[in-house]
Amino acid sequence: MSLLVTGSIGIDTVTTPHGSADEVLGGSAVYFCFAASYFTKPRLVCAVGEDFPEGFRKTLESRDIDLAGLEIRKGSKTFRWQGKYVGDMNEAETVGVDLNILTEANAKVPAEFADSKIVFLAATHPTAQREFLEQTPGCKLSVADTRDLWIDNEHDELIKTLGVVDGVIINDGEARQLTGKVNLIEAAEGLLAMGPKFAVVKKGEHGALLLTQSGPTVIPAYPTKNVKDPTGAGDSFAGGMLGYLAETVDITDEALRRAIVRGTVVASITIEDFSLNRIGVATKDEVDQRIAEFVKMLRVE
Repeated sequence: MSLLVTGSIGIDTVTTPHGSADEVLGGSAVYFCFAASYFTKPRLVCAVGEDFPEGFRKTLESRDIDLAGLEIRKGSKTFRWQGKYVGDMNEAETVGVDLNILTEANAKVPAEFADSKIVFLAATHPTAQREFLEQTPGCKLSVADTRDLWIDNEHDELIKTLGVVDGVIINDGEARQLTGKVNLIEAAEGLLAMGPKFAVVKKGEHGALLLTQSGPTVIPAYPTKNVKDPTGAGDSFAGGMLGYLAETVDITDEALRRAIVRGTVVASITIEDFSLNRIGVATKDEVDQRIAEFVKMLRVE
């Protein structure tokens, strides 16, 4: 099935206890597409400014990503984010942000993308998420992400969005913030009560929780010691998960569990270096080998 993603493309500057990376390619849509491209050819819909480096576009072109929906807008500037991680690196601290093009009109979904069967709505404004979804009448599975900004400032619009999507993927802090529940099972139940058929709550180094009407499934994180930069881990998780589902005939609970394993593995690769340095060079064989190792580790007789 065809997979479309809309979100942000940014120019990031990141500092962690393991070093720093200045003015590198980032953004939710970028990490999602790189992860998804291990399993399918994702369709990207996003806008950047005329300051977007040509080298960054070539980086995107180096992967199997359909860029027909990438708009380079004259007179605009690309989204920029500067952040740092300290301690256990579970949370990023925003040092500076220039929203730039993110405050303008969204990129339009190209006519040839309207038949997309799976649509991932990265953590943009909830109203914009619904507008994107309305442009893809062929969608069979819609999944949304969100963030604390929209939970605080656009709560009612976010609830409307969750009422029309099939799935939601958010982190544990956001799940608690949105539902008011401390227990993550109860928080996930609260998310389902808002409309989605399934909820995935990301727990960082502690893995992920999937909840459907059939009950919960808990998957641990892939055990990696080489964590240099967590930026993009969540979006890589979503990309690996939905990239796998795009190649699945029937989206069952079992398929969702297998998809979470793929998302977990791809995210574990992303965090092993800054920006796309690691996920940009890892091969499909390497991903498949890590999946096999992870599945073996999870098997309990």
